[in-house]
Amino acid sequence: MMKSSEFFLPGGRDGVLLIHGLTGTPTEMRFVGKGLHRAGFSVLGMQLAGHCGDEADLLATGWRDWYRSVTEAADRLAGQVDRMFVGGLSMGALLALKLAAERPEQVDGLALYGTTFAYDGWTIPRIAKLSFMLPLAMRLGIGRKQKFMEKPPYGIKCERVRQRIAGSMLDGDSAAAGLPGNPWPSLAEFYRLSSRVRKQLGRVRAPCLVVHAANDDVASVRNAQIVERRVGAEVETMLLHNSYHMVTVDQEHREVVARSADFFSRCVGASSVLRAV
Repeated sequence: MMKSSEFFLPGGRDGVLLIHGLTGTPTEMRFVGKGLHRAGFSVLGMQLAGHCGDEADLLATGWRDWYRSVTEAADRLAGQVDRMFVGGLSMGALLALKLAAERPEQVDGLALYGTTFAYDGWTIPRIAKLSFMLPLAMRLGIGRKQKFMEKPPYGIKCERVRQRIAGSMLDGDSAAAGLPGNPWPSLAEFYRLSSRVRKQLGRVRAPCLVVHAANDDVASVRNAQIVERRVGAEVETMLLHNSYHMVTVDQEHREVVARSADFFSRCVGASSVLRAV
């Protein structure tokens, strides 16, 4: 049974929508959410469709369902704020980019944490790096009951945080720590989404803050470079050297929060100047 881990922190008239990753949970965005709230923002940490339950719940959904839950959450937050920014982790960054490409009037800025177009980090097994072929495999009926199990370090360099999150995940508390494995059909849906978002990057007009670990174990820095090269907007990059993939909870999460709050605040200032002209 799915549980709701979504959180809303009411603040000022500038809001931030936070989107977690595939098989993840809003909890992985809570540090960032609390930090942005302290900086004066209203924050909605949304929950993607099919998440925070069991594997069957996830398999009952696909990328269109995940994106629909993003647009619905964006509409809810937009009704309570004057300006809206969006932050996404891993696959959540792709969903944020898609929203910005399709709704440029709604999104005033993006924070992209550990952006993942492909699972190509140093802990990903060679066979898993071929998972971009999964959409074809699914069409052929191959591997529908298979999954890739996550392995240490689980995207987290900090041993204390890793033990806590991995413990919850392996104990089946998916609402707190997400699922311990990626079912092949869900990964196929991820790659369908990735393919579509790549084609839309030139339509992104919102300024972007790209935060990525130099030694990302799940998604190499090449993923961040795709954003830098292809979006049709200004891009700032923050490269981290003491974190792995889960930059929103790892050892440098305080620096990530501070940079995100500063970036969104500067976007607010720029927007105010443009509206006054």
